[in-house]
Amino acid sequence: MNIVLWIIAGLLAAAFAAAGVLKLSRSKEQLAASGLAWTEDFSAGTVKLIGAVELLAAVGLILPALLDIAPVLVPLAATGLVLTMIGAIVVHARRKEYSGIAVNVVLLLLAAVVAWGRFGPYSF
Repeated sequence: MNIVLWIIAGLLAAAFAAAGVLKLSRSKEQLAASGLAWTEDFSAGTVKLIGAVELLAAVGLILPALLDIAPVLVPLAATGLVLTMIGAIVVHARRKEYSGIAVNVVLLLLAAVVAWGRFGPYSF
């Protein structure tokens, strides 16, 4: 199960690092034009903050355990992603963007598995 948790954490880290870098490197208008219409509901600063949270969570899923420095940050990062995905689900539900909800639910479940495993029976 330890290997499975590493794989899930790696996939989550890759997905959220890419999403975070995208939000940090593009303007709100560019993001909206590329299909992220939900950005229209938020300020540019908030979109950048969400990107920073996603990028930090991606780092937090891997580096603390890899470097054996405060490995408790791994399940905390996963828990933060669960909360972030709950917020994303609420936003997409309000906007009636149901395809976005499906992706967020999958990411939420994967992050919840990592949080459960790393807080529980497979902690570092």
